[in-house]
Formats: sequence, C-alpha cells, structure tokens
Amino acid sequence: MRITIVFNNIPYDSRLTTSWGFGAFIEYDGHVLLFDTGGSGSILLDNMEQLGLDPQQIEVVVLSHIHGDHVDGLMDLLYTGVKPTVYLPKAFPETFKYTVRVHTDVVEVRDPVEILPGVYSTGELGTIVEQALIVETAEGIVMITGCAHPGVVRMIRKAKSIVEGEVALVIGGFHLEGTSRSQIESIIEDFRSLGVKKVGPSHCTGEVAISMFADEYGDDFLEAGVGRVIVIGPEPTE
Repeated sequence: MRITIVFNNIPYDSRLTTSWGFGAFIEYDGHVLLFDTGGSGSILLDNMEQLGLDPQQIEVVVLSHIHGDHVDGLMDLLYTGVKPTVYLPKAFPETFKYTVRVHTDVVEVRDPVEILPGVYSTGELGTIVEQALIVETAEGIVMITGCAHPGVVRMIRKAKSIVEGEVALVIGGFHLEGTSRSQIESIIEDFRSLGVKKVGPSHCTGEVAISMFADEYGDDFLEAGVGRVIVIGPEPTE
C-alpha cells in the first residue's frame, strides 16, 4: 500500500503548493483511490501532476465530510473526464449529491461498508458527520481521517470493531488545534492502549499536538505534509 499526500496545508515536498485542506492518493492491491479532494481543484491537480500521478487512474473517491477544504477539489477532478465512484456520507446535502451524480456514480454511506476488497468505511460518525477510511494490510489496519471531528480515538475504536487486527498507522487530520496539553496527553495514551504502531498527524491536528505525537512516537512518527509518500507493506506493483 502506498499513500501519497496530494493536498495539505503542511509542507513536505517544496515543489508542491500548500493550501488548507487534505487529500490522499492511495494505491492498494491494484486499485487507486482518492481520499478527500482538498479545497482547490487546481492545486490538487497541479500537485498530482508534479508527483507524476494520473487522475485517470482513480477508481474511487471517498469524501470524509462536507467541509469545503475536503470536497471543493472534486468537481475540477471530475471535469478531467475521470468517472470514479464517489463514496460520501448519506448526510451530505442533496444538492451536492445531485451535482456529483450528473458526472459520476455516487454511493451514500450510512453504516460501515466494504468499498473494495480490504478497504472499508467506518460509516457515519459524529455530530459533524464524518467517515474515515480503513485499509487492511499485512502490517495491520491503516486508518485515514479527514478531520476526525467525531474524535480520533472514537474513530480508531470504530475501525477496530469493523476490521480485526492491530493498528499499523493512523494518518490525517486529528482536529486537536486548541486542545489542552493534558487532553492531548490523554489521547496519546489512548493511542498507545489501542496499540497504534505509527502515527501521521497532519492538517488540522495543530502544531502542539503534532509535536507531542512526534515526541511520544519517535521513529514511528511520520511527517505527513503535502508530497509525503508512505509505503505500508510490500511496494505496490503496476
């Protein structure tokens, strides 16, 4: 499994443009998915071009939640002519779903669902309704979050209830900006008790929380700014 961060407000690859939002290009078992589309289609597509990633390969788009910094890049992607199946929370506005359906197929997600073999959605969680992506790998579960508005620990627990096994990696936005150090310490303790091996906090996690995760996880902390490529298990083959 290969995860390439294609949209993020946190820098990593100096060739790429940073902007508020998140998007991850995922290659897994011969399939290509895009998890979230960032807040700008032009930046998303430009970053992908710089990285040599072809939008026409994308079979599935998974949208975590309705906020613009996660969905606003979608239409520019669809205007390229690619027709991925778009998995989005059922709670999304009907106008949004209708607009997407004009261009491609939409699957409305309420409960946990298998998107592809070994790839799952947590289903809808939280007041700000959000889904996370779960991927089974030889090293354990990988969970990717957009903002984790429902609570990142709650989402990990949900993932573990859907797919058995250890948690190899949790990556994405953890929504901890402005959270107290003591609360972050408690969240990190929960990560440890849940057996999370590696972390890649990014996007809306906040500088304080990111630095605390880095201190706790050491070599198992992964920078996850725009352009970072993370490989879990064997390298994907073409």
